[in-house]
Amino acid sequence: LHPSTCPLHWLCCPEFTFRARKPGCGGLHITTDTCWGRCETWEVRTESRRESYAKPVLDPPYIESYHRVCTYNKTHLVTVQLPTCSANMDPMYTYPVVLRCDCGAVVEKVPNCHT
Repeated sequence: LHPSTCPLHWLCCPEFTFRARKPGCGGLHITTDTCWGRCETWEVRTESRRESYAKPVLDPPYIESYHRVCTYNKTHLVTVQLPTCSANMDPMYTYPVVLRCDCGAVVEKVPNCHT
């Protein structure tokens, strides 16, 4: 990834190497960029909020949190051929490659948002 495609490039888009494999085939090491890491976050304590429109936080810990994580914005799929597959196995392996990462809020309903 070009540094301009990722905010905080050194935190958000590190290289990641994994071993692609499936039953009946040899493994293949793949190195790609990934969206992972932390982004600028902040917390606001109720007593420090001076805006007249701000409502107090009534529940402990009496803080509003804005925690953002590095998440995928745009990906495309790449297919490679795994080595030494048995005759009855499809040697093709498909995985997502990140094109752009963004900092976004954690969405509790998205299963992979916390990883």
